[in-house]
Amino acid sequence: MAIDLTLMSRGYCHLCHDMEVALKPLADEFGFSVTVVDVDADPVLEAKYDELVPVLLHGETELCHYFLDEAKTREYLAGIR
Repeated sequence: MAIDLTLMSRGYCHLCHDMEVALKPLADEFGFSVTVVDVDADPVLEAKYDELVPVLLHGETELCHYFLDEAKTREYLAGIR
């Protein structure tokens, strides 16, 4: 089963870039992909996630926001393997 996580992000957000970089080792370990979505490109997403970015999602499940919660993300990924 291919796992694709979504990172709600914006181009000028340093926390977003930090989370994207922090996800790389986990992606390598667990074999998931990350789709980065610019919330500023969609008014609905911007309204929903504006002050929360970066937000890491698996489908509609929010794994964390602002900073990568590695322990929670690892636990979630281990549970869906």
